[in-house]
Amino acid sequence: MGLSDTLAFDLFPLPIMRLFIHTYLANKHLPHVTAAIIVILSFLFAFPLQAEQSNRNESAQKQNRAKLSDVQKAIAKQESNIFDANKQRSSLEQQLKNDDLAIAKVAKAINKIETDLETTQEKISALALKKKQLTIAKQRQERLLAQQLRAAYTTGQHDYLKLLLNQDQSEKIQRTISYYQYLNQARTKEIDNFQVTIAQLLEVSTEHQTQIEYLQQLKDEQLQQDTQFRRSKVQRSKTLKKLGRKLLSSQQQLNKLKAEENNLNQALIKLAALIQAEIDLTGLSQLKRKLSWPVKGRILHRFGTRKQGYLTWKGVLISAPISRQVQTIHNGKVLFSDWLKGYGLLTVIDHGNGYMSLYAHNQTLLKSVGDRVETGEPIALIGQSGGLEQSGLYFEIRHQGKALNPKLWCR
Repeated sequence: MGLSDTLAFDLFPLPIMRLFIHTYLANKHLPHVTAAIIVILSFLFAFPLQAEQSNRNESAQKQNRAKLSDVQKAIAKQESNIFDANKQRSSLEQQLKNDDLAIAKVAKAINKIETDLETTQEKISALALKKKQLTIAKQRQERLLAQQLRAAYTTGQHDYLKLLLNQDQSEKIQRTISYYQYLNQARTKEIDNFQVTIAQLLEVSTEHQTQIEYLQQLKDEQLQQDTQFRRSKVQRSKTLKKLGRKLLSSQQQLNKLKAEENNLNQALIKLAALIQAEIDLTGLSQLKRKLSWPVKGRILHRFGTRKQGYLTWKGVLISAPISRQVQTIHNGKVLFSDWLKGYGLLTVIDHGNGYMSLYAHNQTLLKSVGDRVETGEPIALIGQSGGLEQSGLYFEIRHQGKALNPKLWCR
């Protein structure tokens, strides 16, 4: 018995199979009957085979649907992880901004305290000198008054008796009286001067003591601010470490830098629209190679060099120690003084005729929007805000929004 016969007996009831076989044997000499039987048998044999193939297809589809469901779940999980990572990174970037602003606040307070300390020391020195001079004047006046009083007492009694005994010499008496009046007036003036000196000495001594107490107060406040400054820096370091764990791919890093650059460009466009022309701000066109750098230091990244992917540096990054003063390259007006993502604490100055200078990654900002600044005036202190790995200054010069090579302007 062949395979077909076996399949037939397995798939169809025995009476039906016997009927087909009997009909076939009885009519096999008739071609058309034989052909009909063969077609019918072919159909009957084909039906169970198609059913089996359908079952296999359905099973494969179930497996594919299960695989597709697993892939969709994996994609959803990955998207959720990416969303959570971006959310955490945004939160950490906001925390970095808060840390930078906290450091800026303390650094500005410390800078003011240091200025006040210097001023107070100068006042104390001047007051000490004045106190010494007044003390010497007081001692001189005391000696002079003592001499006048002794002379008046010694000669005054003797001359007065002579005047009484020599009543005939009226002219001499008149001269003597005038002389004593003059001496009395001189003594009175010296006494008045002495009293003024005493009052000034008391005032200076009181102010001197007040300044000494204020100096100690400043030193105590400086100590507190230094402690807070260290705490803020520790917090910032923790935030940067957490950000460092959220590593970005090269493409993500490129996208991040591009977004930050676009953010700066949009900010500058808005600032340019707010600029009001001022007669005394004549721009920088006549000052090529005549300007001083805003801070002295080694250039870490030069204008036009590769930054990331196709992005290039639009300015220069200058290495400099923390808290060193940043000075404006030319007189102008402060347009922006705040924290900007990717640039930290940033100051933008308008120099007129479409020229601007930018100073980024500062520790603290010393000027506010609208302030006028003169060439070489301190506007900020060197820092590493905005996530800069080491302390320094990012510096740009722009004209009508286009970045220019600072090396062509500064010497």
